Amino acid sequence: MANSNRPLSPHLQVYKPQITSVMSIFHRMTGVALGVGTLFLMWWLVSVAAGPEYYAFVAEIAGSIIGRLVLLGFTWALFYHLCNGLRHLYWDAGWGFELESVTRSGWLVVVASVVLTVVAWAVAYGMGG
Repeated sequence: MANSNRPLSPHLQVYKPQITSVMSIFHRMTGVALGVGTLFLMWWLVSVAAGPEYYAFVAEIAGSIIGRLVLLGFTWALFYHLCNGLRHLYWDAGWGFELESVTRSGWLVVVASVVLTVVAWAVAYGMGG
C-alpha cells in the first residue's frame, strides 16, 4: 500500500442499520434463495417425469416438516423479492424518494410479503394441499 494514512470508509461498525440497507441485503439474499429454490423446483419437475416411485420419494421430502419450512421460506422470498422489485420500479419512475415515503414503502413491502405468503398458503391448503 502506497499510503497507509488514508482514512477507511465507514462500514457496518459505524452506521446503524436502516430499513433501506436491511432491505437491500434481504433483496440480494432472497435473489440467491430463489435461485437455489428454482433448482429444487426443477428437481421436483424431473421427478414427475422420472416416474411415480421417484416422484413419491421427492413428494415425501417436500411434505416433511423441513421440506414445508423450505417451501414456506421460498414462498416468502418470492413475494418479498416481487414486492421489493415493484418498489424499485416505483423509484425508477422517480417517485417515492422522500425519507418518509422510503420508510413507509419499505415496511409496506415487508407486510405485503408476509400477507401474500399467508394468503398463498391458505389458498393452497384450502384447496386440499
